[in-house]
Amino acid sequence: MADGARETATTVESAADAPGSPTARGTTREAIIATGLKPASWNYAEEFVSEDDVLRNARARATEVGVAPIGCGGGAALRFLAAVTEARAVVEIGTGTGVSGVWMMRGMRPDGVLTTVDTEAEHQRLAKEAFTEAGIPSQRVRLIPGAALDVLPRLTDGHYDMVFADGDKREYSAYLDEAMRLLRPGGIVAFDNALWHDRVADPAQRDEETVAIRELVRTVGEHESLLPVLLPVGDGLLVAKKVWTPGS
Repeated sequence: MADGARETATTVESAADAPGSPTARGTTREAIIATGLKPASWNYAEEFVSEDDVLRNARARATEVGVAPIGCGGGAALRFLAAVTEARAVVEIGTGTGVSGVWMMRGMRPDGVLTTVDTEAEHQRLAKEAFTEAGIPSQRVRLIPGAALDVLPRLTDGHYDMVFADGDKREYSAYLDEAMRLLRPGGIVAFDNALWHDRVADPAQRDEETVAIRELVRTVGEHESLLPVLLPVGDGLLVAKKVWTPGS
């Protein structure tokens, strides 16, 4: 804890303990501590759920071909989301070398099918190696090469339990539109890199990708059919549940 934060906490607690204070009268004391996580705590949380050789191998392949997969903490969050929704049908935008796909498949139902889209056929070949190493039957993975905005319109409306996007950041808002059509009520949409290397929170950053992600975050936060949360795992994971509304 930074010295300033420690002083703030001490001041608040001392005031709360003063005679006549709410705490002194028997109510709950609230200490406000304004501080960010230390790197050690962030790393501890990121590595709380460890990766096995399958995922480490997939990450090594990603490094070889210049792909930046979701972090360990984000992957664990995706697995959790797939598990709590008992996902049977998931769409992934950006296959990479299979890191996020393996994480999600490990949370999905045993009969679940992952439909994953990527413009790079070589990346999907490497992802297939990861799925094979993970013991995932081939019939549970549908690899579709091509641009997401060409492929997604061909998928079935209201059929999917979860949509995960880690593709072209400039297309994130368009991915959201497609996700709203593809998801069943109660389904989950998730976007990686929602903090985009600390740029999204800085209004001075106005490059095209940052602006696109910032607009997405605003849209999701204000969307009447979405229940959102922004998780500070990895590079930020924006998650929202599609809630039921008349006509959905």
